[in-house]
Amino acid sequence: MAKEMIFNCSDNEVRIAILENHHLTNLYIERTVEKSIAGNIYLGRVVRVLPGMQAAFVDIGLDRAAFLHVSDTFHDFSELELLMSDEELTEREIIDLEQKWYSREPGYQIEDILKEGQEILVQIAKEPLGTKGARITTYISLPGRKLVLMPTVQHIGISRQITDENERARLKKILEGLRPDGHGLIARTVSEGKSEEDLKGDVEYLTRVWETIKLKKEHVAAPGLVHADLGITLRAMRDFFTEDVEQIVIDSKSEFEKIREFMDTYIPAVTYNLKLYEEDQPVFDTFGIELDIKRALNNKVWLKSGGYIIIEETEALCAVDVNTGKYVGKRNLEDTILNTNLEAAKEIAYQIRLRNIGGIIIIDFIDMESELNREKVFTTLVEEMGNDKSKTKIQKISELGLIEMTRQRKGKSLQKVMCEPCPCCEGLGVIKSTTTVCYEIFRELMREKTGTLSRMICVLVHPDVADRLLQDEKNTIERLERELGKKIIIKVDHNLYPEYYQIMPLQ
Repeated sequence: MAKEMIFNCSDNEVRIAILENHHLTNLYIERTVEKSIAGNIYLGRVVRVLPGMQAAFVDIGLDRAAFLHVSDTFHDFSELELLMSDEELTEREIIDLEQKWYSREPGYQIEDILKEGQEILVQIAKEPLGTKGARITTYISLPGRKLVLMPTVQHIGISRQITDENERARLKKILEGLRPDGHGLIARTVSEGKSEEDLKGDVEYLTRVWETIKLKKEHVAAPGLVHADLGITLRAMRDFFTEDVEQIVIDSKSEFEKIREFMDTYIPAVTYNLKLYEEDQPVFDTFGIELDIKRALNNKVWLKSGGYIIIEETEALCAVDVNTGKYVGKRNLEDTILNTNLEAAKEIAYQIRLRNIGGIIIIDFIDMESELNREKVFTTLVEEMGNDKSKTKIQKISELGLIEMTRQRKGKSLQKVMCEPCPCCEGLGVIKSTTTVCYEIFRELMREKTGTLSRMICVLVHPDVADRLLQDEKNTIERLERELGKKIIIKVDHNLYPEYYQIMPLQ
């Protein structure tokens, strides 16, 4: 499978497209005004502890306090050792203290760990989304090219993308030998097949980073930033570059040099094809990416067969509806439905990845009578979602023909990054019909019976509403003029939204 990484960089934003067989599969956007803070490490101050929620709010210097759940809190057992070193404690008191401390896992309480005003080192696990503040954790993780260092836990983990049990066992044995005392390590997918010497360099580099963070922490006043993750271009090379990427194309000279230096420093043994794009035509236009982006922002996606899917994102969940559309099939209804659903399952998996849709997703496939056909559609969806790096959980098709699934939310969806609620419909996705607006105007005019003494009333409306008032509703206007004893003048205002209008007296 031919893979390419295309970088489009400007002063305002950086866009990174990952192509597979020349088709856009992932798009990452970071704008200067809203840079990503995921992975950043802060020295924060606890501002509120909520025992009822088993959580705390921590000031890390952002607009909104960050949210810390009890499950994301790390206990530094050196604190216990410090307490037990108190010479005034009796032997019985030391034993009681030790039992109480260790018994907090897994039933420990947030109020036993955190106090208001306490300073703690935290990392952004999830960026602020909508009205919610950032989700933070005290379990620090430092990602490298092949490994992830976890300074606060003693855990060995292997990427779930590495499925060969012999390889998993080999990597685990290597990591156990490389793991620094008191630290944990996770092998990333690209570590598959790598030697101990290859992985050792990552451990040494990440250990130096952690030592630097600990030193800087001592000189940072809370709340304050202690460590910022790499910029998006280098982060993309660290996290998404694999040896099957055939070419990397970038249209910025400065970022080109940064990537080349990064690759030569941290991945010197890997050959890569890095090209500086210097043509007049925008790089995304050359590779046909702009058309794919435009398609990814539509709620209707046509299938090659003539069927289509509708994708509607809401605050709570994402709903996907499958329809046969223009596809009429060749044999019988059940085969037509099955073929549409199978094609839709592949397209839905692709669209979910491309649009970065997270949270709860409900898919309404066309009803199928055959249990075997339902299983085929479910299996196809599971297989297609297997290429997704985000964690997913998919339930079998219900009796109503619905599939319920969840996908790990990683940042904003493409729609939330690139779009905002319509100022006319205020995010509803629909506006009032011209008929509805006309009837609202009639009711408002009737209130003029007890209102102004003016003999003339001006109604400012959108052109479409004016057409309906002056043509289809002409008789109603004349009747209202007789009842009110006032002259009603309809005026067009091209700047008004279709459902907005203004009624005012003239004299």
